[in-house]
Amino acid sequence: MAKKAKRAAASRKSGASAEYRAVIDDLVIGNRILYDQGVVDGYGHVSGRDPRNPERFLMSRARAPGLVEPSDIMEFGMDGEPIRDDGRPIYSERFIHSEIYLARPDVNGVVHSHSPTVVPFTVTNVPLKPIRAAFFYPEVPLFDTRDTAGWTNLLISDRKLGKALAEKLGKNSVVLLRGHGNAVVGASVRMAVYRAVYTEANAKLLLQAKMLGGPINYLAPEEAAIMEASQMTHRPGHGTDRIWELLKSEAIARTGRPKR
Repeated sequence: MAKKAKRAAASRKSGASAEYRAVIDDLVIGNRILYDQGVVDGYGHVSGRDPRNPERFLMSRARAPGLVEPSDIMEFGMDGEPIRDDGRPIYSERFIHSEIYLARPDVNGVVHSHSPTVVPFTVTNVPLKPIRAAFFYPEVPLFDTRDTAGWTNLLISDRKLGKALAEKLGKNSVVLLRGHGNAVVGASVRMAVYRAVYTEANAKLLLQAKMLGGPINYLAPEEAAIMEASQMTHRPGHGTDRIWELLKSEAIARTGRPKR
């Protein structure tokens, strides 16, 4: 019995380690995909919940997304602080991630970007509605730092602002930040990255549709529900799998293969 218990424990540990390495790989490639797709530039970040401990999350040290390597990934607690402070610089807006993970147990991946075509929708009265992005339902809310902290530099640089942002996100997948960008969440790092890319793509389509003029026939809630149900059903070679494979190959071709 003792040997069987030890083998079971070793198997669980091995499985957890494999999941951990997979999340790190996805974070590295996810950063590079977002850079390659023009969703982030020198700024922006992506995180993943630690599969070994749901009370922690993984994110790169403060570095340009297109340069992130596996060795850059650090562990953070739900207070937004590094588990082991080794002196490396860390993102000031890490509280976006920590507070969303605290508020949303269903979320395992978070992206924050200054997605260029999305930003205009944060400072106008034009709502960001779905043309292709089914995950925009129920809504895409807008967070304004002034409502929580008055005059600021617009950065979510403390727990108070992070918590207020998470509350504004609610059960949605995307939240806009006035004059700043957005935060996108998903059940995995890959899903969050996929959604961040398609949030930018949907903003471009919406802008083009607005330029054509006339009423816009948006994606219906019923259609969106069917599309999202299909996305959530894992089918190799379909959905996010297919997109991830393509975007990964393009990002590696342009930014180089990450060091192991």
